[in-house]
Amino acid sequence: MADGSDGLTGGMDAEHLVARVAWYYYVANMTQQEIADRLGLTRLRVNKIIGQVRADGSVQVEIRLPLASCVALEEELKSRFKLQDAVVVPSIRDEVAQKRVIGEAAGVLLNGMLKDGQTIGLGWGDTLGAAVRKLTPRQFSRTRVVSLMGGLTRGSGANTFEVASQLARALGAECHYIPSLLYYPDDESFAGLMAYPPLAEVMAEARQADVVLVSCGDLSGRSQLFSAVSLSPRDIDELKEKGAVGELLGTFLDANGKDVDHPLNKRVMALHPSGLGNIPKTILASGDAYKLPIIRAILKLGNVTHLVTDEAVAEGLMRG
Repeated sequence: MADGSDGLTGGMDAEHLVARVAWYYYVANMTQQEIADRLGLTRLRVNKIIGQVRADGSVQVEIRLPLASCVALEEELKSRFKLQDAVVVPSIRDEVAQKRVIGEAAGVLLNGMLKDGQTIGLGWGDTLGAAVRKLTPRQFSRTRVVSLMGGLTRGSGANTFEVASQLARALGAECHYIPSLLYYPDDESFAGLMAYPPLAEVMAEARQADVVLVSCGDLSGRSQLFSAVSLSPRDIDELKEKGAVGELLGTFLDANGKDVDHPLNKRVMALHPSGLGNIPKTILASGDAYKLPIIRAILKLGNVTHLVTDEAVAEGLMRG
């Protein structure tokens, strides 16, 4: 028998326990033994619970059992940070799976907001890529998708161009890009491009979006930004010395959500985080405990209307 050292089953009612087992098995793709070890159960009991939810119809295409602790955290987050809505998913040790699950939850949330004729702004990253793949395909001939950031110097399926293109294809919509690098090497080249009319038009569109979906990165080196943009070790050290805890749309912020005084912040080709305050619906989809400081900083700005995160981050936000 597992020893239950995580203590996760303490005080858990039967429905909550069943919901967790079902979620870990069908959504997080954990094995029965991994679930047993995590929850302090025998593998036999996990197997019986999985058989039970199959038989009684609780698990069909998606899990219909509420996770009581997550629901409670959602309500607390909405109240504390004055959010229109919050979605909290259970925390998973696997970082890749955690991004996928948060992204899929964000996709479900975004799916319900969409209607033809909107302008939809989009950031970048694996989490947002997972959100886009969760959307119901449709044909929105009057909708526009606009990237909120310049492109990254190394391509990936999570690049701002790729993610925006995927969203546009899913919606049958036009896609408008910021045809630019994300960071410019000097003030002169940055100022020159800012005066370029096609780029100015896309930036204006971004500021007038109806719905925006963004993620964020920290400074631990685990952020995708560091592998996609050539930031020097000196840049990173300087940002930390200035008090930066992470970035939103390429702008580095301190623990209070304020821009840090660094040259990169003066030459970033992206919608500034303050511009999110004028957008009716802004979803921040990000999680994992190491991102807690930057997520908290962004929420302090008050420019996010919807949050999708995991249970560990939600608990940390409520403690802070």
